[in-house]
Amino acid sequence: MLNRQEIRSATSSMTSVPKPLKFLRPHYGTLKAYFETMPESDLKKYMADILSVLALTMSAEGERESLNYRMIGSEGDIGSWGHEYVRNLAGEIAQEFQKRQDDGMPTDSLKELVEQIVSFHMKHNAEPEAVDLLMEVEKLDLLVKHVDSTNYKRTCLYLTSSSKYLPAPDDMSALKIAFEIYMKFGDFANALRIALLLYDKSLELKPIFTATDDFQLKKQFAFIIARHGLSIEIDDDIVADENEKEALQDIISNIKLSEGYLTLARDIEVMEPKSPEDIYKVHLIDGRGATSSSLDSARQNLAATFVNAFVNAGFGQDKLMTTPSDSSSSGSSGNWLFKNKEHGKASAAASLGMILLWDSDSGLAQLDKYLHSNDIHVVAGALLGIGIVSCGVKSDCDPAFALISEYFSRDESIIRIGAILGLGIAYAGSQKEEVRENLTAFLTDSQVPLEVLVFSAISLGLVFVGSCNEEVAQTIICVLMERSEPELAEPIIRLLPVALGLLYLGKQESVEATAEVSKTFDEKIRNYCDVTLMSLAYAGTGNVLKVQKLLGICSEHLEKGETHQGPAVLGISLIAMAEELGVEMAVRSLERLLQYGEQNIRRAVPLALGLLCISNPKVNVMDTMSRLSHDADAEVSMVRIAQGLVHLGKGLLTLSPYHSDRFLLSPIALAGLVTVLHACLDMKSIILGKYHYMLYILALAMQPRMLLTVDEDLKPLSVPVRVGQAVDVVGQAGRPKTITGFQTHSTPVLLAAGERAELATEKYLPLTPVLEGFVILRKNPEYHED
Repeated sequence: MLNRQEIRSATSSMTSVPKPLKFLRPHYGTLKAYFETMPESDLKKYMADILSVLALTMSAEGERESLNYRMIGSEGDIGSWGHEYVRNLAGEIAQEFQKRQDDGMPTDSLKELVEQIVSFHMKHNAEPEAVDLLMEVEKLDLLVKHVDSTNYKRTCLYLTSSSKYLPAPDDMSALKIAFEIYMKFGDFANALRIALLLYDKSLELKPIFTATDDFQLKKQFAFIIARHGLSIEIDDDIVADENEKEALQDIISNIKLSEGYLTLARDIEVMEPKSPEDIYKVHLIDGRGATSSSLDSARQNLAATFVNAFVNAGFGQDKLMTTPSDSSSSGSSGNWLFKNKEHGKASAAASLGMILLWDSDSGLAQLDKYLHSNDIHVVAGALLGIGIVSCGVKSDCDPAFALISEYFSRDESIIRIGAILGLGIAYAGSQKEEVRENLTAFLTDSQVPLEVLVFSAISLGLVFVGSCNEEVAQTIICVLMERSEPELAEPIIRLLPVALGLLYLGKQESVEATAEVSKTFDEKIRNYCDVTLMSLAYAGTGNVLKVQKLLGICSEHLEKGETHQGPAVLGISLIAMAEELGVEMAVRSLERLLQYGEQNIRRAVPLALGLLCISNPKVNVMDTMSRLSHDADAEVSMVRIAQGLVHLGKGLLTLSPYHSDRFLLSPIALAGLVTVLHACLDMKSIILGKYHYMLYILALAMQPRMLLTVDEDLKPLSVPVRVGQAVDVVGQAGRPKTITGFQTHSTPVLLAAGERAELATEKYLPLTPVLEGFVILRKNPEYHED
């Protein structure tokens, strides 16, 4: 007994080994033998405590003696023996638990000790260690009661960041515990981000709204949901007051988006429209002799149409399509339209929709005049334009659906395609039943030409993205099965598996039943379908096993005519884009493929690299790309369109599907990107052929990369903010800085990839932890002017 007190008092904390223990080390064996002979008594328990501490350094590897003696010893506080001792115990518990599970023995006796250790860790700022221990013994739910208001944020940060590296289903349970903790401490905005990440039937969004009576907070939630692209109905449970209900529905319908975006543009003074020549930097090329005139001019005009649409996206004015002229009827936009050949006119008319992006009222008015044109291509383009204008913007009276659906009965397939794609873009992710009925009618009709079939399938995939909708899947599978040999040889057929895959985007094992069915398809498309389904179902999950499988597919040497390696390359980047580490590994693997791969793989690599670093110019990737742009396998108009994408929205837009601090992945944005990239796998026949208007599907992924702060009446409010590179602070002690190398600006500001913003004033409090998009500020009641 005396010895025990000696040891404890010898050093105030157990960081250095106390003197008495040093002298006991050589006698460890003797003490053990003596312990066995002792009669049962309190003294024997104390003796066990001392042996347990000695076992820290003395016991053989894997014996777990420290734990065994602890179980026999006294019930006293373990913390007094020091951190090192507690850590060691935690490690031994994890091993013991694993062993007992393998042998099928009960593990309940460990539970009490686990609770002691967890509460010790939580009190001493070692939240990650507590979480790790609970994960090892599969009792993560115990965490909720040990968290308090001082450490809940750090605990949840660790839970959410580690969830990316956990195998399923542990990753889900970690996120659900984090959700519970956020709800418990009333941090509803963070809870909402997790609910959106897990968006499925098990986590409803409604309780987050009903948990608070603060209407301003509910408006902030609505902004976050709108950015994610979900369409929810606001009902009486969420807000009782009619006016408030309408205000929330407006925000979720993204009606404010156009206005906010233009506020940003005015603030940065980039309202003046740019022409394609400004982007090509034509004045720099002129000196080299007349190289430009040798290009086919209709093709050049077509490229200019796209560049113009991408550069002036969302600004509502440009120099080609919307220039006002003296007489309204023969406007100069008409002249530009007719500088394009047949299906080029469709893209030109639709580009108007892109320029007026998100501004559905004036957009529909301006496009209306083209609907009465005698040229079928112009009508088709106008229909597609209507879809683009309404992209991501909902409205009560559904003007897009009403306008477009009149044209379904037309015979010309170009008009049908315009109508079908328009619907797909306008209602992407909305899972709207009327759209399904209309589009399924095309798929089941045997008289419909192949291209109309394919686009109907793509639109269905966009509208029901990630829904795992059985009926839609069945319909598309039937279409694939009934195709004849010559039809399967058409390049455009490759979009059918993509449409099927979109239904399971990011839904992991839900795809398996459909994947089994796809093994029965014609051998021409079987492999393509298999790879595409797998890569889309695991998109954004970072699943290492699937990446390895796809790399295996890329390393095979195939016969001529096999096309499924392209999607495999894209699949690698789709799956690995989940977290920074995966992105770096994938970039390396892709550079290997570039050196040793077959032709069809090499063509897919730039697309895959683009997806990994979308709207995020990394130096090493830019190097590779500039090498590739001098590759022998190149076409000029592609470069032109690429230039247009670089200057997207004069640099105010991003295409990245990730938002909310790279935490949330918007399924609709990803669906748009995937569809376009798959079409790009066969550049010559699809994008450079007559289906170039597929590039407009990118509208689904366009989002302003802005931070716009507004007051409680949603009027813009300028405040100073610090913007800098984001720093990962998971599991760091104290209160580390979350950004580095910052500059102070006043809002509205642009956020580049990997940047984070924080308020530089204490006068206001933001209602969301992540400053991105629309942020509502509230005056800080405790702030006093100096």
